[in-house]
Amino acid sequence: MTDPRPVGWGIVGYGWVARDFMAPAIARAGHRLVAICDPDPGCRAAAEAAGARAHADLAGLLAEPEVEAVYVATPNHRHRGPVDALAAAGRAVLCEKPMAATLADAEAMAASVARSGILYGTAFDQRHHPAHRVLGEAVRAGRIGTVTALRIVYACWLDRAWTSLPGRTNWRIDPAQAGGGALMDLAPHGLDLAGFLLGEPIVEIAALTQSRAQGYAVDDGALLIGRTGSGILVSLHVAYNCPEALPRRRLEIAGTAGLLTAEDTMGQEAGGRVTLTDGASGGVTPLPFDAAASPFLEQVRAFGRALRDPAERTAWSAARDLHTMRLIARAYAAATTATTGADATAPAA
Repeated sequence: MTDPRPVGWGIVGYGWVARDFMAPAIARAGHRLVAICDPDPGCRAAAEAAGARAHADLAGLLAEPEVEAVYVATPNHRHRGPVDALAAAGRAVLCEKPMAATLADAEAMAASVARSGILYGTAFDQRHHPAHRVLGEAVRAGRIGTVTALRIVYACWLDRAWTSLPGRTNWRIDPAQAGGGALMDLAPHGLDLAGFLLGEPIVEIAALTQSRAQGYAVDDGALLIGRTGSGILVSLHVAYNCPEALPRRRLEIAGTAGLLTAEDTMGQEAGGRVTLTDGASGGVTPLPFDAAASPFLEQVRAFGRALRDPAERTAWSAARDLHTMRLIARAYAAATTATTGADATAPAA
C-alpha cells in the first residue's frame, strides 16, 4: 500500500515556471511546498507570500528537514551544482529539462545520481499529460495498426526582449546559459515524448537549425528527424519564431490502420483535443481524457508516488534522460555539419 503522507517539496530557482505552474501543482496534488532558494529578493518575497520559507542559497534549503523532494528550476547552466549537492544529501530531485546546458554536465549529473541512489527525474511533463497518456494507450491497444511515423509541431514566439521578471535578461537566448536555442529548449520534450508514446527510444537523429526571425545568438527554429530501432520515423519541428495566434502545437501518430491526432496539448496547460481517424472509413472519433489535469499536476502526483512506493520508480530513469540529452547533442552536431553560416549553435561538449 502506497504511503499516503503528502510530500514536502523544495524548489531551487523560484522563477515563473516554478511560481505559475509547479507551486500550484504541488498544492493541488495535496503535497506541501516547504521552502525555496533563490538569490533574488523578489522571488524570495513571492515564495514567502505563498506560505513557503525562503533562502538565498542552497545551504539554507538543505538545512530544511521537511524537504524530501526538490524541483530544480534554475537556468540550464546551473542545473549540475544543485543536483550534485542534493544527490549527495540524499534528497529526491526533479530537474527541469534539458538535463543541463552541456552534455558533459548531464553525464556528470547522471553519475552523481547513480552513486547516491536517489530518485531522480528530468521534468519531461509531457509524458504525464492526460491526453498523451490516452495516445499511448491507443498505440499499445493497436488502434492504428502498425505505427509508421510520429510527427510533432511544438512552437512559440520568443523574442529578444521577452523575460518573466522585471530587471532580468532573457537567459534562454544566451548560449552560455541555455546551451542552445529552440532546439535545446523545446526538442527534449518531443524526443522524450516520442519514446514514451512509441515504447522505444529514437536511436538515429539528424537536424537542421535556423536563425531566421529573432536575430539572437541561438537558433530560433529547428527540424529534427529520427528513427527508432524498429523503424518508426519521427519528425519534430520546434520554433521560437511562430506567432502565438497561429496554430503551433500538434502531434500526430500514423499507422497502417489509422491516425491519432492531438491538438493544443503540448505545453504546460491542461486541455486540448485528441481524435482517432479510421484508416478504412476516414471517420473521426474524439478520444476523451481528463481535460482539467495539467501535465505539471500529473507529474507531481507521479513523482510523489515514486517517492513513497519503490515499485513506481521504474518510470523514472536518469539513464533514459541522458540518452535524450545525447540525442540533442547529436542533433546540434548534425545541424552544424549541414549548415554554412552562424545559425547552428551547438552546445559545448
